[in-house]
Amino acid sequence: VLIRVKNARIAFAKVLPLFFPEQKFAAGIHPSAVVDSSAQIDPSAHVGPHCTIGAKVKIGARTVLEGGNHISAESILGDDTRLFPNVTLYHATKIGSRVRIHSGTTIGSDGFGYVFDSGFHRKIPQIGNVVIHDDVEIGANVTIDRGALGPTTIGKGTKIDNLVQLGHNVTIGEHCLIISQTGISGSTTLGNYVT
Repeated sequence: VLIRVKNARIAFAKVLPLFFPEQKFAAGIHPSAVVDSSAQIDPSAHVGPHCTIGAKVKIGARTVLEGGNHISAESILGDDTRLFPNVTLYHATKIGSRVRIHSGTTIGSDGFGYVFDSGFHRKIPQIGNVVIHDDVEIGANVTIDRGALGPTTIGKGTKIDNLVQLGHNVTIGEHCLIISQTGISGSTTLGNYVT
């Protein structure tokens, strides 16, 4: 039997999920999860064991928090998003739909902002946030700093490999590829389709 296709790698990527579908997660909230009473969780979402959901968090339809996830206050997760175990989202992180974030990733930690004052380094409060648009995938052990004032932004369709560090107020365009062990300094801007 011969199956002829224009691009074998694209065909392989489309066919493989038919034979090896992703794990399905039942809707509901595990009894060990700690959920603030003001959080809004779609009934079709899955919140796994030992998750912490802060005040005014919104979680969309069919979104999966596998377990040990910490979602800080006022964060938003869109529909069909998946957080693998032990992902941390700091305050007011905004995640789009169909986003995948792998284990050990921290999003929204403080940017590295200090000013030298009278012989010591004075911390500059980092009061921005992180905005991640639709169809982004973020690898394991990635750190993305919150903006100093405005947001750090990741554009639609961008894919970020393991062990990447993005500084505060970085703007990544749409459909970029950021390869493992890359560090991008604060306030850097990348356009679309950058590798």
